[in-house]
Amino acid sequence: MNKAVYIASNDADSGKSILTIGLMNALLRHKPSVGYFRPVIDDNLENKKDNHINTILSYFSIDIKYEDAYGYTMSKLIKKWNNNKKETILNKIISKYKKLEERFDFVIVEGSDFSDFSSIIELDLNILIAKNLGTPVIIISSALNKEVEEFCDSLHLTYDSFDQKDVNVIGVVANKVEEYHLKTIERSIGSLLPDTITTSIIPVDDKLKNPTMKELAEYIKADVMFGSEFLDRPTGEIEIGAMQLQHFLEHLTDDAVIVTPADREDILMGSLQANISSNYPSLAGIILSGNMELSQSVVKLIEGLDKVVPIVRVKEPTFNIASQLANVRSHIYSTNTEKIKKSIEIFENHVDVDRLMEHLDSYEISNLMTPRMFQYYLMKRAMQKRKHIVLPEGNDDRILLAASKLQELDIIDLTILGDITKVKSSVERLNIPFDFDKTAIINPNNSGYLDEFTNTLYELRKHKGISPAMAEDLMRDVSYFGTMMVYKGLADGMVSGAAHTTQHTIRPALQFIKTKPGFSVVSSVFFMCLEDRVSVFGDCAINPNPTAEQLSDIAIASADTSISFGIDAKVAMLSYSSGVSGQGEDVDTVKKATAIVKEKRPDIKIEGPIQYDAAVDPEIGKKKLPNSEVAGQASVLIFPDLNTGNNTYKAVQRETGALAIGPMLQGLNKPINDLSRGCSVDDIFNTVIITAIQAQE
Repeated sequence: MNKAVYIASNDADSGKSILTIGLMNALLRHKPSVGYFRPVIDDNLENKKDNHINTILSYFSIDIKYEDAYGYTMSKLIKKWNNNKKETILNKIISKYKKLEERFDFVIVEGSDFSDFSSIIELDLNILIAKNLGTPVIIISSALNKEVEEFCDSLHLTYDSFDQKDVNVIGVVANKVEEYHLKTIERSIGSLLPDTITTSIIPVDDKLKNPTMKELAEYIKADVMFGSEFLDRPTGEIEIGAMQLQHFLEHLTDDAVIVTPADREDILMGSLQANISSNYPSLAGIILSGNMELSQSVVKLIEGLDKVVPIVRVKEPTFNIASQLANVRSHIYSTNTEKIKKSIEIFENHVDVDRLMEHLDSYEISNLMTPRMFQYYLMKRAMQKRKHIVLPEGNDDRILLAASKLQELDIIDLTILGDITKVKSSVERLNIPFDFDKTAIINPNNSGYLDEFTNTLYELRKHKGISPAMAEDLMRDVSYFGTMMVYKGLADGMVSGAAHTTQHTIRPALQFIKTKPGFSVVSSVFFMCLEDRVSVFGDCAINPNPTAEQLSDIAIASADTSISFGIDAKVAMLSYSSGVSGQGEDVDTVKKATAIVKEKRPDIKIEGPIQYDAAVDPEIGKKKLPNSEVAGQASVLIFPDLNTGNNTYKAVQRETGALAIGPMLQGLNKPINDLSRGCSVDDIFNTVIITAIQAQE
């Protein structure tokens, strides 16, 4: 069931607040609890809270701490963005959003304000966040002061930008539309966008469009002299009081703001008198300019008035102030209940609320899983039950860098094998945070476990002709020592291979960890995190030329791994032909393996033989195997041999930029995982996480 919606705009001053407030009010009629989250907020001067967050949380009495309601301030995000830390940005945003998703029945996510980034980059940022949160989107855009064609083209381009990234847009709102453009824009949007989308046209409203006297005063840093209790009043036209009073009075309009020099006490008093006169419109406020003081007699007179408008004072000249006021944007504050109620009224009158609620209730959560969503899922799984992982290669800088990152998360216990002096020297050289109280450093050569481990290995392997001396030599090897820690229960799993071959890493495990009952072979999978999904590739690291029986075991193990990691298992047994068309020994092996899986595990959805394109491309899959429930939507891809699998995963990784997590070994009694010698720090980090998850089982 869908639990959120993302409100996005394509430029500044789009009026997102009216949509957020109106939608929050409507949702609270349908849902027991509704949360609110902003991935990115503007930087706040003078340590003030973000106005959007403060207004929503305060007015609707939502029980969320301010710090939990946003991900990043814009300045911090830009710094990380420029340092190529997109992964860090998304991980934090997803994590904070998910915490709210767990607490509330529904969450409104409000996008950024388009005030610091270029509009193109900021639009891409919002698309990226919405996609990684997996939420449907409502787009709102302002038509104010725009040509109809320009506005509609921009709105359509924004929709296409989301749609092309597989982000589902369920609603589009054209906001601040001038009365004479309403019908034209309604027709244009209807012809440009799919009719499945809820489209809404909201006319411009001066009471929401124009800033309040409070906003004007704060923008020009004015001192409030009188009428502070009326500062939340909306404003109208800015009128400069420079002509003679009798002529000036002719220019007054409803909610006008008078800007006049402080020594024009005639304009000041005439304006105040006009405000209380039934023959003139009511004013929003008066701004006195110039570095001059009012006379005491005038101050005394104003203090005695029953009805007064806000009067504020600045030192700058009149025309400087007037030009600044043109730049003030209108906002809705928690204290301005008139604007909030007006927003709700306008939303209810101009948005098809019932249809929008139907969209939100019936929206099926996308099965697409982005790399960042999958990594968040892995982190959550690892947190469920704390495990202890041993890393035998303490002499490798990448291991220490990954260990530092893991320490920071504090969700996994670590032991590193190596010489403590050398490890400390490396940590100092790398200049990384590292807590030696959290992570034990063990040197197998002088460990107190050496004799015990040696005796255990001798007893386990003496029937193979191993002597006590040979057993001790082997136990001084970090791979044997680390594996024995797992065997003895001193660690729950091991990750190695950054500086050793696959054979060196796995041999001890095969000798005394052994395979699980029912498994004829140890195999491996990679979690291939593509842009819009996570696929399981197996076997890409262990078995050069598996038999049909071995290939079936690999397929079954990979399907079970897929399910255990939250991925719906649809298994494609890959070959150079699809269906019954191909012939040859290699195809026959795949056919036989597929038949064995169907016999052993009829619950597994499997297709084979099938070509890669038919397995993953819906159109090609439907054309080649129209009746298959796997073709075109395979999530588990089983390669016929190591040569094909290893080269394919590396080609996909390099050419698409996919994140490859693994290899993860399958079939052992306890989790031992092998790294590639070309692995990155992130590869090590991710492999430790999945090893901890394996250990939980």
